[in-house]
Amino acid sequence: MGFFSGRVSFARFKVKGKAPNGFGPEHLERLQERAIGKERTASRDGIETGWSAGGHLLDVRFDLAKNIVEDTLHFALRIDANKPPSDLLKSYTQMELDAIAAESPTGKVSQKQKREARMAAMDKLNEEAADGRYLRRKAYSLLWDGQSNELLVGTTSVSVLDRLTQLFEQTFGQKIEALSSGILAHKLAEPRGQSRAVDDAQHSTFLKGGAGNSPQWVVDDNSRDFLGNEFLVWLWNLQDEGHDTIKLEDGSEVAFMLARTLALECPKGQSGKESISSDAPTKLPEAMRALQSGKLPRKTGITLVRHDQSYDLALSAELLAVNGAKMPLAEALEDRARLEERVGQIRHLLETMDLLFDAFGKVRLAETWNKDLSRIRKWLKGNDGED
Repeated sequence: MGFFSGRVSFARFKVKGKAPNGFGPEHLERLQERAIGKERTASRDGIETGWSAGGHLLDVRFDLAKNIVEDTLHFALRIDANKPPSDLLKSYTQMELDAIAAESPTGKVSQKQKREARMAAMDKLNEEAADGRYLRRKAYSLLWDGQSNELLVGTTSVSVLDRLTQLFEQTFGQKIEALSSGILAHKLAEPRGQSRAVDDAQHSTFLKGGAGNSPQWVVDDNSRDFLGNEFLVWLWNLQDEGHDTIKLEDGSEVAFMLARTLALECPKGQSGKESISSDAPTKLPEAMRALQSGKLPRKTGITLVRHDQSYDLALSAELLAVNGAKMPLAEALEDRARLEERVGQIRHLLETMDLLFDAFGKVRLAETWNKDLSRIRKWLKGNDGED
């Protein structure tokens, strides 16, 4: 069941408006009203979107015991799309063209006849698709946490998120907003009066010359999602200098280790991308050379340990999306208790990530950031001669 077994992957979204005062039958009724296949209405592109109950791909039976756990609502977005093979369309088109050419005195086919042949081929495919033979079904797990009023979404696909946003608002009358690194930085900075510092933040250049333009993947001038890339550089620097434990705002500590995978990209789009897989990718000379050349980390594997709970995951920089997080082994014996324990683990992971990102935010948004930036530049320069 999505978030309740195995590894978990998700992007975070804030549900705008008032948080639900507990989930109940009314939420399940709204989901049931727009369950997949309920209305049999598809968009112009032939894709049908609706809710499923999350037990399995074809599950549309919503109930309290299955879909509501510890003040969370668990369900799924299912997308059904007719996807006839492109090669089959080409084949049917060519068969139509061959038949037209055979009846033509010249053996040639006009442009008009080519268009007609393609339309006839598409009509044939649509007739075949009516029985569902080309139907592709895909479900994406969702977890709506009533305590934080966040929606965890099991994908980062832009096209899927567009459909999700529209259907969620139609169903619940509330909009959702991605909790990207820039948005989260603003949310965390607000209680300590640093919101303006987030608004005023400019992309830091770790090589020389101070602040520069935002990376080319941050297309919105008002976005501060480059803070996610800088967050990973900050962690990399701390780890390389032997600081693998960070004191957090709540008095706890988190131990971290960058491991398994590392993806970097040129912020100007000039020198391409680099992906490295290793037990300790940041220790490899090619990783340091990529960073020294101006590339920035966009994704890294990371292990987090806090309160004796260990999490292994891959973290995407701009969205702070979690990929393939391995959760601690459940201690509860009963099925229901295990589900409730998993909710607690997910919340603890998110709390740990927020506290760690907030620790970076305090440094990054402080007036002393230029000193830290100078230290990181010296660290990069000092690694020039490493093999």
